[in-house]
Parts: sequence; C-alpha cells; structure tokens
Amino acid sequence: MGTDSRMHPLGAGDRGPAVADVHAALRSIGLLPAAVGDEEGDAVYDQSTELAVRHFQQVRGLSVDGRVGEETYRALSEARWSLGDRLLHHDPVRPIRGDDVTNLQDRLHELGYDAGPVDGVFGAETETGLRAFQRDYGLTSDGTCGPATLRALRQLGRKVTGGRPQLLRQSASFVESGPHLIGRRIVVDPGHGGPDTGFTAGETTEADLVLDLASRIEGRLAAAGATVYLTRGRNQNPSPAERTAFANDARADLFLSLHLDAHASEHARGVASYYYGTGSGASSTVGEQFANLVRREVIARTGMLDLGSHAKTWDLLRASRMPAVRIDCGYLSHPVDRLLLLDARLRSTVASAVLAAVQRLFLPAEADPPTGTFVLPERV
Repeated sequence: MGTDSRMHPLGAGDRGPAVADVHAALRSIGLLPAAVGDEEGDAVYDQSTELAVRHFQQVRGLSVDGRVGEETYRALSEARWSLGDRLLHHDPVRPIRGDDVTNLQDRLHELGYDAGPVDGVFGAETETGLRAFQRDYGLTSDGTCGPATLRALRQLGRKVTGGRPQLLRQSASFVESGPHLIGRRIVVDPGHGGPDTGFTAGETTEADLVLDLASRIEGRLAAAGATVYLTRGRNQNPSPAERTAFANDARADLFLSLHLDAHASEHARGVASYYYGTGSGASSTVGEQFANLVRREVIARTGMLDLGSHAKTWDLLRASRMPAVRIDCGYLSHPVDRLLLLDARLRSTVASAVLAAVQRLFLPAEADPPTGTFVLPERV
C-alpha cells in the first residue's frame, strides 16, 4: 500500500509548474535530461518522467508507483542537497532535512560520535554529536556545520570500524534491560481507519480487520505486563505524522504498524515486514531485527507465504524515535489469504506470533528459542 495519500499525486498526463518542479529535481540528481518547454510552463508528466520517478523511489526505499505524492516530493527535495551547499543547524520548529544532513550524520558516526539515527533530519541528537566533534577538534562548539567544520570533517579519516557504535548500543540495551515485558511501552498502529477503509472485499475492509488484530495483540501484550497504546479507534484516521508523533510522545519502546495488502495480480499473496533503512547502509538495527522476528513468527505459525523483510524510508518508520516495524499480514485481494484472514483463529495466531517476537527481542542469544516454539508462561 502506498504512503503518499494526503496530497493528490502527480502522474501520467499531468502538466504545469508542479511537474516542472519535479523535472528540475530529477535533473539535479541526474535522473532526467534537460527538456524543452519546462520554462514556458508546458512540462508534461510523460513516460520518461514516470520511469525516472520509479527509479528514484526504488533506490530511496519508497513505495514504487511512478507517481509523486507528498512523501516522494519531499524525498526529491531532500535529494537536491549535498553537504556544503548550506549551513546546517538545529531548528526545533522547522528541522532542516536533506541528503546533506544524512551525509553529516554518517560522517559523525564514522568518527565515533553519536548523532542519533541516520534519518536526514537535523535534530537535537545530531546537534549534540556535532558539538562534541567540534569541541574535541578545537572548533567553536556552536552546533552549526559551516565551512570550518566541513574542512575538519573532510580532513579526518574514519575512526570506527566493525559497526556504528550507536546502533550497537541500541541493540545491546534491549537485551541488557532484562527479558520481562512489564512496563514496556508498545504502540500498535492499525492502518487506515475512519473514512479510509483501505482495501475492501465485499463487506470486509482492511481497516476493520487490522483494528481487530490490533486489539488481539493489545490483549496479549497487556497480559504479559506491557503498557500498550493503539494509535486509533474505529472512526479515526490519523496521518502518518500523527501516528509517529503519538508513539514519540508516549516514549514507546517499540512501534508496530499493521496492514493488509492488495494487488491486481492474482498471484500476489503472503506476509512482508518493513523497517527503516535506506538500502545503502543507514538502517535501524533493532528495527530490522524486530521486522525479521515478527515476520518469521507469523510465517512459522500460519504457514503463509514468506515475502521477506525490506528496508524502507517511509515517514512512518523514519520519524519514529524507537524501533519501528510495519507488517503486511497477507493479501485481501488473494482468495486464499482472504479466507485465512477472515478466520478469527488465524488472527489470534498472528497476535500470539507478535507477542512471541516482542518477547524474543529482549532475550539474550543463548536463551532465544527457535522460531515458532516460544510460548509465554502463564503469569501467577
């Protein structure tokens, strides 16, 4: 399911200044040659534009549909920036975003400084890491990346090998915090909602099924001692930004978004999971681990087709300040998956699989049971 739903997307046959802006962004990153007519406002969203957009979406970890909605448009804007094009600093009201910020975060991590997640957003953690670097190398510790800081960054070689320290710390902290779930804050996000029903098959809607699934997961996690929050009720449809803000405000330890899928192909079926990652190095280590655990537990317990785990840069995953995972629990458009998903026993099995995955995330390697075998002991 795509994530560019809040604005009317640009697609084949569209014309005008907005298309010209997309052309300019694609040309700036070398995906589209110069075209005649853009200057006169006659830009057309043609086949070459769609192919360039599809390529861009693929390499950026976005939903590949060849159209430009909010998320793709924002990613195109961010891709225009290279490190050194502008001053970088922390603005809490309107955070600076772009590939130049991603490059800065990567460079700081390579030098051994914790600059927070490599998400292309200049936040408070990035400022803290930058100030520490500036202080250690005799620069003015003002948290602004200007010419002097850039020169220092370019002159220094990589110091850290064997993995980024902040990712290793995050992974270790989950195990070191203990195996119990008591007091863990977990946000479960049933997709769609309200007037947005998602895919509909007869009287069955994606929104209703994932809300039912979320309620079953909530019950199992709560029984294990976790504090669980749902991002919506039956009549609400928060935006992706509102859903992640809810999880961030709750100071959640984990964020799990639930969806079902649909496709025109009669062969499309199975379970897939997604975590934050660019596909070129920057990723959430614990998010990837959790995505794999959830997917494998669901597959082992339901026998559904395994579609793997994938790195994506969707805002829902990118903006979460905790490990975040989206799982697509089957295709409502496929007759076999649909029959399985309509069975309440199958949804209960998926909920048990999620509980097992969450528990396994906090277990040390030597205590981690084989996939599909973990059963949480009854609480006395």
